[in-house]
Order: sequence, then structure tokens, then C-alpha cells
Amino acid sequence: MGTTPGGNQSTLDTLGAIEHRDPARAFAARNWDAIVIGAGHNGLTCAAYLARSGQQVLVLESRNRVGGACTIDEPWPGYRVSPCAYLLGLLHPLVIDELRLPAYGLDWTPATAGLFVPFEDGSSIQLWDDDARCEEEIRRFSAVDVDGWKDFSAAKARLREAVRPAGSGDLWVGPAPTMEELEERIGGDHEARHILFEWSMVECVEHYFQDERLQMAYLGQGVIGTNASPHDRGTASIHFHHQSGRLGGTPGMWGYVKGGMGMVSFLLCDIARDLGVTVATGVPVARIVPGEGVELAGGERIRARHVISNADPRATAGLLGPAADPGWVSRVQSIPQKGCTVKFNVAMRQLPSFRARPGTSMPHHQGQINTPLTKQEWADTFSEARAGRLPGRLWTELYFQTVHDPSVAPAGVHTMSVFGQYVPNEFSAGDWDSRRDEVRDVAIGSIARFCEGFPESVIQVQVLGPPDIEESVGLTGGQIFQGECLPEFMWERRLTPRTPMPGVFLCGACTHPGGSVIGINGRNAAMEVLGQNRRPGR
Repeated sequence: MGTTPGGNQSTLDTLGAIEHRDPARAFAARNWDAIVIGAGHNGLTCAAYLARSGQQVLVLESRNRVGGACTIDEPWPGYRVSPCAYLLGLLHPLVIDELRLPAYGLDWTPATAGLFVPFEDGSSIQLWDDDARCEEEIRRFSAVDVDGWKDFSAAKARLREAVRPAGSGDLWVGPAPTMEELEERIGGDHEARHILFEWSMVECVEHYFQDERLQMAYLGQGVIGTNASPHDRGTASIHFHHQSGRLGGTPGMWGYVKGGMGMVSFLLCDIARDLGVTVATGVPVARIVPGEGVELAGGERIRARHVISNADPRATAGLLGPAADPGWVSRVQSIPQKGCTVKFNVAMRQLPSFRARPGTSMPHHQGQINTPLTKQEWADTFSEARAGRLPGRLWTELYFQTVHDPSVAPAGVHTMSVFGQYVPNEFSAGDWDSRRDEVRDVAIGSIARFCEGFPESVIQVQVLGPPDIEESVGLTGGQIFQGECLPEFMWERRLTPRTPMPGVFLCGACTHPGGSVIGINGRNAAMEVLGQNRRPGR
């Protein structure tokens, strides 16, 4: 059994389950400064910062383990997988440093192999994170596009330096920036402006690249978790959002966390508890009582000056019931929150061998792999899914945790995380329970068309569609970012941590700066509760 630096039992030891004897009576007997609803990574981050300031904090999680969408599960004996989140990239350096995550065991391997994309004509490209290797690869693949790739990289770098400079001045920290602040930062950089506010991902790649295959390679990066087509205005901004981090001090870097992505939440839970936070799983909140606290299903009232919800905004509105401000509820309901993604967790006898670059232990297995769609296929699959029909082909993004960390599976086998789009949120015929196997077969076929003997190596597949994500993680609509992250719903247009209801706050991905495993949302919310939510250097 492991212990934290503060002497508590490690969250990993119980796979995130933190039970208390007679929690309702024990918690109701105390007055708390703050109650955090939901032990996702942002909720735990918020709780840790509040406790660090001296507040008495209680975290209540309705499910049987902490982590929300960023947790660790055992779908099959001997396998530990992160059911939803899969790769580290946007966790804010400020959160990592201030909460001392490395001292608690955060260990990650850079995914320097970047993005590998095979094509049906037998060609392929590997977009390395190393600029020199990437340029060499593009020169071999499409020499005419080397200058365009350099221009694309330079535009994203300028935009990152403008809105997310290292250190103070990062617009992700503190209150959401106004459009005027963003405009001032970007100035006369028209390319940066197009990327952040205007371009579809199709327009973006057509501006920089001539080779259609190279254009295809990037298209999926503009719609991750987004119920929009890469033909839709603003999707280039989604790509930038995911490229704007500085993990390990390297712009745009992503990496594999030792033990799986759920370790981020588990370590945040360890940190929070060492700071004095009380965390309880299996304790659902039935009602938020503004200015007073929360009420549990059995009617017990737990008093607190502040209630901070890590639940998505629609779920939070449901907990508030008639106490919710009507104008605030109207705004919550105006933000699209319908998921279109499917997550597959796969156990395999060996890694897939791609016809374009055969082998089961290749450099591309160390990064991420996309199975691409043409521009027309993107348009068609999006329309099909929106109409409630299952497309015959999915875009998939593949990750192999066991390449970097074999400890998460039995010896000699591998795990593969698959993130796919688009699928119906609701089927026009049948439902997810009756069509789950069909969705699995479409995904396997979408990957197999680029591989040799892939289906035969598959041992187990876990399929998590939008309703499954809603049920298992608690995200309304199965929308993984608690609301769309297109430009019209970002920055000052995102929900603020402080709500109109007295003492009620939000700390999840529905707040600035949006979705992914970021943690700064939780920090921003804690600073708002403490009256300290301001941007460094202002």
C-alpha cells in the first residue's frame, strides 16, 4: 500500500474509491467553507487551491471513484485504462508547479513521434514534433508544401506567443479575455486572426498546403470533440486550442502519463487530501441550496458558504432547480452540449501493422495515429451522424499506452485508445444498446483498411458512445468539453466561474479556457471564490 507525502493512503491503491463510514451524518455535523461537487480533475484542483488558502473543503463525488472523464478503470482483469482522457498536453504549467505534481509522482513520456497518417494509396506521412525531422518528412512526401508547412507552424507560434506567452500574460490564467483584449494581442497578424476566429479547418489547410493528402492529414485536428464539420467556420481554432500548451516547456508538446491519464486526477486527489481536503466518493448531491450549502438524497443538509460545481452546467442547473436564475439557465441552454464522439478501449495481442509502413514496433506507434477521411467523406459522415445514422466509416485517432508503459496490461499484450468521430448522439433507428456491436465493427473496419491482420489481433473492445459517457462520467449529452469550444462559445463568451446565485460557482470545462485536461479552470474558480481572480502582471 502506498502513502502520499502527507501520509494519506494513495488514491491509486483504491483506484480512486474514497469511502467514508456514515458520510451524511459526519459531514452534516460540520460547517464547511466550501463544498465542491464532482471530483473531476478541475474540481480537485479547485479544492486543493482553496485548502491551500486555509479553507475547510469537502469534495462530494456521486460515482464510486474520483477523476470524472480523467480516471482509471479496469474494464477487464489485468488491464488499467483511462476510459475517456488519453494523452497529456494542456495541463497548465502553473498548476503543475504550484501544486507540486512531479513531487507526487507525475511522470510522463513526450510523444515526440507526433502524428502518423497512412493513406489508401499506400503512402503515409509522419508529422514529427521535431521540426527538422518533420521538414525532412514533408520534403520527401510533398516538396512543394515545405514552405506552406513552415508558414503554418510560424503562424501558430506567433498566435501562441500573442495570447499564451510563457509566464505572466497567459490569457488562460485569470478572468476570460474580452474580444478587445484578444484583438489587441493579435494586432495586424491576419493569419493568426483567421486561425483563431474565422477559418474552417478546410480553409486553413487549403491556404497552406497543395497536396490533398497533406490537407487530409490535418483535418481531424480541427474537430476533436466538436459537433461540427471541418468545413464549418471556426474549426481551425479547435486545432490551435490543442496546440497552444507548453508541456515540459515545449510549445505544442503532448505526452503519455505513466500509469495512464487517470493518474493526473489521482495525484491531484492525493495533493488535495494532504492539504486537508475531505474527499468522498459514492455521495451524490441531490440539490444545491444557494447561500446555504447542499442537500443529499436522504435529505441531509450540509452547510457551506460556497458551493463550487464541477458538474457540467446543465447538470448544475438541474441541481439548482427553481433556485437557478432564469437568465443564467437560458444562457446555459443556449450552449450546444450534444456529443458526437465515441471512445473505444481495445486490448490486442500485438500492435497494428500498417501497410504503408509495416511492422508492429515502429516509431509511429510511439505517437498518435489518424485514419483519415477525404473532405467529402468528412462532410458526408457529419451529415449522416447528425441525421441519426451510423456512417460507414469513422475518422479515428489511435494511442498506445503500453508502448511507453507496459505496466497497465498483462505481459505480452497491448492496449489501444481509439477516439472516433462522428457517431449519432441518438440513433434514428434503434439505440446504443442495440447498435453498439455495429459501431464497434465500423470502427474496427475503419482502422483495418490500413492494416494487415488487425481484426484478428483484437482481444476485447469497450465501446463508449455519448450516452455511455453521460452515464459513466456524468457529462450531459456525452459532450466531453461541457459545451462546444468553437469561437462563438470561447473566451468572454464562456460561462464565468461566478454565477448569479449567491455562493454558487462553476469550475469545470464549461468555464474559460474550455475543455481538455487543463486544471487552470479549477484554479481560476478557486481564485474567484477567494476574490483573487486576476491575471498575473495586471
